[in-house]
Amino acid sequence: MTSTAHPEPLWQPDPQRIATARITRFQAWAAEHHGAPADGGYAALHQWSVRELETFWRALAEWSGVRFSTPYETVLADSAMPGATWFPGGSLNYAEHALRAADERPDAPALLCVDETTEQKAVSWAELRRQVGALAAELRALGVRPGDRISGYLPNIPEAVVALLASAAVGGVWTSCAPDFGARSVLDRFQQVEPVVLFTVDGYRYGGKEHRRTDTVAELRRELPTLRAVIHIPLLGTPAPDGALTWSDVTAAAVEPHFEQLPFDHPLWVLYSSGTTGLPKAIVQSQGGILLEHLKQLALHCDLGPDDRFFWYTSTGWMMWNFLVSGLLTGTTIVLYDGSPGYPEIGAQWGIAERTGATFFGTSAAYVMACSKADVHPARDHDLSRVSCIATTGSPLPPDGFRWIRDEFSHDIWIASVSGGTDVCSCFAGAVPTLPVYVGEIQAPCLGTDLQSWDPHGKPQIDEVGELVVTQPMPSMPLRFWNDPDGSRYHDSYFDMFPGVWRHGDWITLTDRGSVIIHGRSDSTLNRQGVRMGSADIYEAVERLPEIRESLVIGLEEANGGYWMPLFVQLCDGAELDDSLRDRIKRTIREQLSPRHVPDEIIQIPAVPHTLTGKRLEVPVKRLLQGTPLAKAVNPGSVDDPELLAFYAELGRARNG
Repeated sequence: MTSTAHPEPLWQPDPQRIATARITRFQAWAAEHHGAPADGGYAALHQWSVRELETFWRALAEWSGVRFSTPYETVLADSAMPGATWFPGGSLNYAEHALRAADERPDAPALLCVDETTEQKAVSWAELRRQVGALAAELRALGVRPGDRISGYLPNIPEAVVALLASAAVGGVWTSCAPDFGARSVLDRFQQVEPVVLFTVDGYRYGGKEHRRTDTVAELRRELPTLRAVIHIPLLGTPAPDGALTWSDVTAAAVEPHFEQLPFDHPLWVLYSSGTTGLPKAIVQSQGGILLEHLKQLALHCDLGPDDRFFWYTSTGWMMWNFLVSGLLTGTTIVLYDGSPGYPEIGAQWGIAERTGATFFGTSAAYVMACSKADVHPARDHDLSRVSCIATTGSPLPPDGFRWIRDEFSHDIWIASVSGGTDVCSCFAGAVPTLPVYVGEIQAPCLGTDLQSWDPHGKPQIDEVGELVVTQPMPSMPLRFWNDPDGSRYHDSYFDMFPGVWRHGDWITLTDRGSVIIHGRSDSTLNRQGVRMGSADIYEAVERLPEIRESLVIGLEEANGGYWMPLFVQLCDGAELDDSLRDRIKRTIREQLSPRHVPDEIIQIPAVPHTLTGKRLEVPVKRLLQGTPLAKAVNPGSVDDPELLAFYAELGRARNG
């Protein structure tokens, strides 16, 4: 058993918050119009949303005012996974919905843009709509037609938002990479989808330095033969290269946007998996599926509306950027930050929240833990009185992270740890403004998400660690992977273990209170003497020690039947891995987790390798330690610092002769 018997909540919403929450208003409306339960709170609403799946999504579309220019025939024509068919016959446009607030509040800010200079720039709804209209007209003039791919090699700047929305307006398929990706990483992604237009900057600013990208852009142009046009944004003041169009020229006109009316399942964008081995998976999601899923998440679960300012620290290479842009669907002002998360000091993100008046503050669990270790005091040093919710993702927020936020911000801050994936560009479990928050737990499965924990035999279980599965389709599940004509790669990624059921690859516990605990990736599970444990549990315990900055634990089954479990640790400045610290690490794991999961060796490393989106490289490192050659174990272009991998490759060679 993994949950404790009815612990005290860390936070409880007051009656006023519950009464005014959009999810409360939706439940009352859905009860009147679609037979949803009027009583029983969120648990009853969630049960109804998965039991009456089609009715729930129809109700959400109606309540959200989704405009179908041609009516749909039915909600779910085929519920098979993979291959579910949503809202056939219906036509709509994502960008049209993202710009609806321009009619009601044309002069209010749609975007608040901040960079490391701390200068703040606002883009009004009217100006955002005008730029999208101008750019969409230019794209059509360039011959872009529905289904053509449009790519962005861009930082988190307003031009990226305009380009995405203009792409959606004309029916293009958007795809983006952040400019800290090297040429090979970008080409591994963009070459798969063969873009016809490339938006690019001449460089970017990060950590107080300018990083020029003109050579990289030249290489992209050479290696992407399908390009018809390159559109240059001179972020560092460099003139446009020969043959490129300039941003100012393509957005100069005063043109009302024309929104192509597209089938519900028309591709909206392509996102990429981390791609630690082989080419990254090119994940295709639909205009309608993302529209409905993000309206649900942002309006109901995050409780966002026109009076909010929505900040999430992200880059254009991470799905959270797409999620952030979708804040526009709710009429919310979104906050774009272009720069390092910790410049000029580790608490910089809190300063952004203060300057922009953010009401919803999103960041990574790693950033929260870094602030707690660095003795940062956000609420003491900044006016964060408008922040009502602090949300984290990227990895499970450890219990100490919950307590640190509560202690720093008072007992009335809503802490929303969420978990989902690039694969659905959304959350499986996450924020619910009407539910209590328990230390170390995600509040609940999301509406319309039939989330379960299964044992190896496919049996659902409560209060036990199991595989995260989703047993009914979600509208934002991939249409397909690009360049996967028979669908085999898509099938093998999620439906191989349990046919017809989405298996995500995380270890999960559903508690008897309805909350959710994520234990880490199931493909990197630690399994000693039949006792399984998620790596996230090890990290939470070890990284509580003040000397440990970050850690990486690997469990290797050996040919002789043995099991080797090393723990790699990156130390904080001034710390030393002596016998005393080794003993404290082992004692911490033994007492807080399990004597069976005390590591065989504790090895100091300069840093932990991550994917470009910040996930620890557990499985590739495991392959290296098993003796897999570096070239086969990992795609170096997917790693934040490929030089870190040489150590594990050498250790693997030494262990395997």
